[in-house]
Amino acid sequence: MIMANIKQRIIRKGRGAIHAPADFLDIGSRASVDQALSRLADHGTIRRLTRGLYDYPKKSPRFGLLSPSADDIAKAIARKDNQVLQLSPAMAANQLGLSTQVPSKPTYMTDGPTRTKTIGRQVIQFRNASPKTLVGAGQKTGAVFQALRYVGKDRIDDQVIGKLARALDDKDRAQLSKQSKHVPAWMHAIVQQIVGHA
Repeated sequence: MIMANIKQRIIRKGRGAIHAPADFLDIGSRASVDQALSRLADHGTIRRLTRGLYDYPKKSPRFGLLSPSADDIAKAIARKDNQVLQLSPAMAANQLGLSTQVPSKPTYMTDGPTRTKTIGRQVIQFRNASPKTLVGAGQKTGAVFQALRYVGKDRIDDQVIGKLARALDDKDRAQLSKQSKHVPAWMHAIVQQIVGHA
């Protein structure tokens, strides 16, 4: 019964979702959840990515089973280990269109230990960071603060401010303004310009 319930939830979430045992502890005990996930992996319903992480892989008619994205894996690892996750400055700048460079190794800032995880062909780095670096983690505002770090205070111009302002909606802007009291002082004036940008 536990296995059927877990399978049902996994299928409901859809292909591409990554799961950890902790996601199912409302269904059964840790041991029974582990056993059910192990069985579902043996049956080929889900795929074991690494110890304690499984995905319900997306399928391509041409390439067969597809690998999950580094971002999805990193989020699942952080969720499994109960850690905060923030994009690295280089990844944030790339995501927000301020840099065309794609970091060769996806790197995330976290309140957990510094470590490297290899899942299939993906190598993901986690770096321990101070609470100041983790302001806005998991939100668009966090990516904005990280992108500002990447550009650096002396290279921020109207173009950068405009790009960041366009990436935010009114709710994000209000949040950015509120969270800015926790970031380095040099960002305060820049945040005001982003928030006030027409």
